[in-house]
Amino acid sequence: MQKLIILRGNSGSGKTTVAKLLQARIGSNTMVISHDMIRMQILNVRGEEGVVKSQALMIDLLRYGKRHSEVTILEGILPSKEYSSLFEVAIEEYNGNIYSYYWDVPFEETLVRHRTKPNRNNFGEEDMKRWWKEKDYLDTIPQTIIEKDLSLDDTVNLIYSDVMKKVQG
Repeated sequence: MQKLIILRGNSGSGKTTVAKLLQARIGSNTMVISHDMIRMQILNVRGEEGVVKSQALMIDLLRYGKRHSEVTILEGILPSKEYSSLFEVAIEEYNGNIYSYYWDVPFEETLVRHRTKPNRNNFGEEDMKRWWKEKDYLDTIPQTIIEKDLSLDDTVNLIYSDVMKKVQG
């Protein structure tokens, strides 16, 4: 049974790092769909055009993941309103096999975390303020909230345990 893990939250909260660690831990046949990679590297689009084009490609990739991967990890800021079509397709494709997590981390903490990233010089505080969405929870998919005090290892262990428990149980 194919599973979808959704990792959402503001820039600098830790989603990409967790996605990479989960992919390594879960092992082969685990696909990661990174919103930033699709939008900025593959399509090289920003703004409204970025939402339209990246959402269309991510929908195709979700469907591809359903057909060809045991676990698909979708990660990014992914604002709930702008990407509602993506989440509707996720529900249609994966039914009850969605594990969704939202990083509810204070803005100041995202700045601290951002300073440790390799791409820290690509954008800064003003950009992060502009992108900020306070408590941008999904209405359609239940989410587990990840708060700032949960360590990186504990976050990976929590998500891994949630996903694998259903496999083993």
